[in-house]
Amino acid sequence: MKEGKLTLDRSATYQIQVPGELDESWSDWVAGMRITVECESEGPPVTTLTGTLDQAALHGVLRRLYSLGLPLISVNHSEG
Repeated sequence: MKEGKLTLDRSATYQIQVPGELDESWSDWVAGMRITVECESEGPPVTTLTGTLDQAALHGVLRRLYSLGLPLISVNHSEG
């Protein structure tokens, strides 16, 4: 099996972006992912969640964001 290949049972690093602002106090609620918030000029804030998760944990985070009513801007797999 190729080392970098995504599988259901192997953890990978993901970045999830949602509109709005979540502060660090939400970290435990989103599986310990690192939370950063950026505001571009006069646009609304965007929260980026970054962390290493397996597929089950990723789906759990996505369900939690859905339950908050937060639409997804993007979900990306990143190398390393």
